[in-house]
Amino acid sequence: MTEKIDILSLSRGELQSEIEALGEKKFRADQIYDWLHVKKITDFSKMTNLSAQLRERLVERFWINSIKIKKRLVSDIDNTVKYLYELSDAEHVETVLMEYKHGNSICISSQVGCKMGCKFCASTKAGYVRDLTASEMLLQIYESEKDSGRRIDHIVLMGIGEPLDNFDNVIKFLRLMEEKPDMSLRHISLSTCGLVDRIYELAELKLGITLSISLHAPTDELRSSIMPINDRYNIAELMKACRYYFDTTGRRISYEFALIDGVNDNKQTADALIKLLKGQNCHVNLIPVNAIKEGVFKKSRSVEAFKEMLCQGGINATVRRTLGADINAACGQLRRDNQ
Repeated sequence: MTEKIDILSLSRGELQSEIEALGEKKFRADQIYDWLHVKKITDFSKMTNLSAQLRERLVERFWINSIKIKKRLVSDIDNTVKYLYELSDAEHVETVLMEYKHGNSICISSQVGCKMGCKFCASTKAGYVRDLTASEMLLQIYESEKDSGRRIDHIVLMGIGEPLDNFDNVIKFLRLMEEKPDMSLRHISLSTCGLVDRIYELAELKLGITLSISLHAPTDELRSSIMPINDRYNIAELMKACRYYFDTTGRRISYEFALIDGVNDNKQTADALIKLLKGQNCHVNLIPVNAIKEGVFKKSRSVEAFKEMLCQGGINATVRRTLGADINAACGQLRRDNQ
């Protein structure tokens, strides 16, 4: 028996090819695409402008993926909403919906768990299970929009998982978003801990997305102590890949820097970071680290001072606004508690 196709993960072109292979006209694929991605219908029987025979054939050939809300937390401070979504195989991922002056931003997951082992991250504590499909990433957006009644303006792949470790499915997801008239890829950011080989591949695709590098330390010794990926790709290799990404795409790199009390929030670290990034067209996003269960790291008390040191050194730096503090909106904690 042929395995059914996840129809929500198909691009418009792929869907057209599949429908034409069934002996149907090309415009039928456009009708189906509209039901799935505009009306967001989850049942083939409700596609009323298709014949009963075609609907039956769709059921035989395809399946429509779905996710459901297992838990929802809403911040009383800033309306941030944190979702724990249950997938079709009963695994769970997290999604965070945030309000900004410039619009609504959503942080989505790309894997169930994470392999990367960063010492300060809750996502990796529960272990890696599997990659998400393109449809499972897409459904985090669709279901969050439906539940909240808010239109999503910006997308960040910075939830549970390492997006570039799930490269093919993430690219399929980005291609799906590229087809949407109300979503520019320039409004999408992808955060990676630094899978250098994949950064080169991503650069060649010239998608126009913003690349965010989870840097968190300016020296190999310090970075390796908190991020095991640095033993595979050191900072020199990572910086070379980042320069290539900028030269190839023209897109400014954003560096994420989680400030940890007594670890990477001192003047010595700031000076080393200035030296590392001097001359790059980049931005540093400072993040007060979130305390997690089983973790030993504490939030820095020197965030503003660190920012001033970078700015005085000629580095464009800002402090990320803390959202959803009353609901532990940082990714990984809700899934971990559920387990």
